[in-house]
Amino acid sequence: MKKTRGMKKARVKMLSMKQKCKLAMVIFALCAWVVVVTVAVQFVLSLIMYVFLGEKLDEPVWTAAYSALVYSGVLAIILLVTPRLVANFSAKVGEEKKPEMATKADLGIRGEVEWTDILLSPIAYVVGTLLAAGLVSLLSGFTWFDAGQAQSTGFEPYMNAPERIIVFITLAVIAPIAEEVIFRGWLYGRIRERLHGKVAEWAGIVISTLVVSVTFGLVHMQWNVGVNVFALSLVLCALREITGKIYAGIFTHVIKNAVAFYLLYILGFGV
Repeated sequence: MKKTRGMKKARVKMLSMKQKCKLAMVIFALCAWVVVVTVAVQFVLSLIMYVFLGEKLDEPVWTAAYSALVYSGVLAIILLVTPRLVANFSAKVGEEKKPEMATKADLGIRGEVEWTDILLSPIAYVVGTLLAAGLVSLLSGFTWFDAGQAQSTGFEPYMNAPERIIVFITLAVIAPIAEEVIFRGWLYGRIRERLHGKVAEWAGIVISTLVVSVTFGLVHMQWNVGVNVFALSLVLCALREITGKIYAGIFTHVIKNAVAFYLLYILGFGV
């Protein structure tokens, strides 16, 4: 198995309770930062664009532009601004540190796409879909969980052909690439790095997978969608761990969103 970021097996250090709490706080801070940045960028951009565009913001072209800008903004802040903020904070507490920019290897985009990345994706999609169906079935008995709630993508259901192409590119190309870089790339890699040598290898994988998947579910802000993408993320994290890259995860995510697009905007399911 190829280790995330080329990790080698290390002897597990015994941590004190204080060290364990500090580690937990760091992991929580990483996840909270991704959520805060995502929500803040969405809020600020929607406010700015609404001021200039008004009701036009609801048009597919502008909604697509908004989505692309959100992903670009979140990626820029997480990949470029975060290291500088960490370095500045470290300097204030007396730890001189250079900004630690994420490399391609850190993000799981090293090397070339292999046939295994492509062949694993449809299998992973089926596994993720079955897992999601199982979780939704288990949770359907709870009153607070509405399994039939329509997914909100921000796009109107009735569009012409050119608008559908724009929406497809946004949902099935831009979103999967950006989300995989952020979650299964940066966030998963950072958490695995923090846990490496501090917990058993299997525990590091399990904790990283669960934490990233819960965070990924939370940023979608809908119970049923959150459960669905949580299940998907479990599979995508496994792909990152197995292949050492995020390519297979991107292809799986593209399939998932392309199928959702077809059901929502071609067949009209959930409209």
